Amino acid sequence: MTSATLRSVKIEKGRRIRLKVELTAGKDVIEKSVVEFVHGAGTMLPGLEALLVGLEPGATREGVLPAKEAFGNPAMHPIKKMRRTEFPADAKLEKGTRFTAKSPDNGLDVVLQIEKVSGDEVETRWVHPLAEKDLTYKLEVIQVTDPRPPPVPVAALKLQESESEEES
Repeated sequence: MTSATLRSVKIEKGRRIRLKVELTAGKDVIEKSVVEFVHGAGTMLPGLEALLVGLEPGATREGVLPAKEAFGNPAMHPIKKMRRTEFPADAKLEKGTRFTAKSPDNGLDVVLQIEKVSGDEVETRWVHPLAEKDLTYKLEVIQVTDPRPPPVPVAALKLQESESEEES
């Protein structure tokens, strides 16, 4: 496959992307690496995926991604019901109060925002720790490929059929 062929493949949903990424929030570097993902599979920030549509290998983009575009609307983040006993005894549990906790899935920090308190039940919203921070990005598309296998040539199908006929 020639580089001209690779360059003709544009980013769209379902394409495998290799991307050089640098993301910062203020002065904090969040990511500086080469990542590989399938566009539209939900593993990349939605706002970054939107910026990539239609780009080809070699394309670069720089800018600022507003927090809501990077992490989505915080009001749409998942809700988790918890027991009052899971919080410190002296904690004030009022709507809007935030707590930092470790995710049971991967041990990363998550922010729990109190949405509602009813007796011993506390409804919290899981908010990404950077959900309210704009991200500065530098992106370079390295490679775009179609992860689906190529179609099987007709000649190969006939070959398979003739082998089956010989066995009968």
